[in-house]
Amino acid sequence: MQQLSDLIGPLDPEDRTALYRQLQQKLRTAIIENILPPEKPLPAERDLAQDYGISRITVRKALQGLVDEGLLNRRQGSGTFVARRVEKVFSQLTSFSEEMKARGQSPSSKWLRRAEGRVTSDEVMNYGLSPGLHVYRFDRVRYADGAPMALEYSIVPVFALPSPDSVGDSLYVALTDAGYRPVRALQRLRAVLFDHQQAELLGAPDKSAGLLVERRAFLGDGRIIEISRSFYRGDTYDFVAELSAE
Repeated sequence: MQQLSDLIGPLDPEDRTALYRQLQQKLRTAIIENILPPEKPLPAERDLAQDYGISRITVRKALQGLVDEGLLNRRQGSGTFVARRVEKVFSQLTSFSEEMKARGQSPSSKWLRRAEGRVTSDEVMNYGLSPGLHVYRFDRVRYADGAPMALEYSIVPVFALPSPDSVGDSLYVALTDAGYRPVRALQRLRAVLFDHQQAELLGAPDKSAGLLVERRAFLGDGRIIEISRSFYRGDTYDFVAELSAE
């Protein structure tokens, strides 16, 4: 049977980097490059220790770091597996909950804020909103199968919903029920580094790479119905767009 070191390479005895960090980096690179695909089980700690000629404590430390980064999952009684990555398709106007359910995952949220207020001067300038507009604000951590995936900050005009409490797990379900589901949207994607608070909420290392998606969603008559800023973990999300030459 092929050993993991044959697949991702051996450790370098002349490298002064700590052994657990060497193993961690090899595994991280193999996961990112899909050499170790999602859901692939890793060998048991004792087998990895024997394969690499290192202690089980060193192996455990390397694996735990990748679990903390969200690249590996530990399953009680089953072992350690490469975490699933989520593909977000840019050509489809769907909510986080709809995306997760379509992939067989269970979405959930941790509310940070659910309140009414007015738009700020920056929001008026950046998004073309009317000064003094009354809005509901929805700030939350989004989860898939219990794992933190994104921070989501949404703004919705108050006319679109009965109250902030009308939003449960899905903002788009609430908007659909109220008759104000968006029909088109403009999205912008850019790379960011998480600050300490963002990293803590997402269970990611400080200053780790993430992706910010800014969305302006519109009704059929052209009115803005949703402004959202979503910070996604870069190690759990792939963004996909289908392109055509036509």
